[in-house]
Amino acid sequence: MVKTYFFDTYALIGSIKGGESYAEYAECECKTSLLNLIELYYIILRDFGKQEATQHFKRLKQNLLEIDDEEIQKAMEFRLSNRKKNLSYADCIGYTIAENRGIKFLTGDEQFRSMPNVEFVK
Repeated sequence: MVKTYFFDTYALIGSIKGGESYAEYAECECKTSLLNLIELYYIILRDFGKQEATQHFKRLKQNLLEIDDEEIQKAMEFRLSNRKKNLSYADCIGYTIAENRGIKFLTGDEQFRSMPNVEFVK
């Protein structure tokens, strides 16, 4: 059975750049949000150019999970309760989506290291 993970932007970049620590996740089902895909597109556009950014955008677009109103509200409550960590909107929404849908949140972001439902990979 293929494992499913919610890939935050950090994890998406790690898997695209072929990071050794993300190699074991290559066969996993990758889910993400439009916000993470937007962040990823910008980073790849900046670092590698439009052609590569567009290629990854098109490939990952099929893996998007819709964000519902309840998840937005819950994510902003989560962000407020963790405001000292200065978490991004995209990360808070992604973490909430993963938690609500019963899938692990895959990240290398230090601010999530000790949180429940997180698979931390640097």
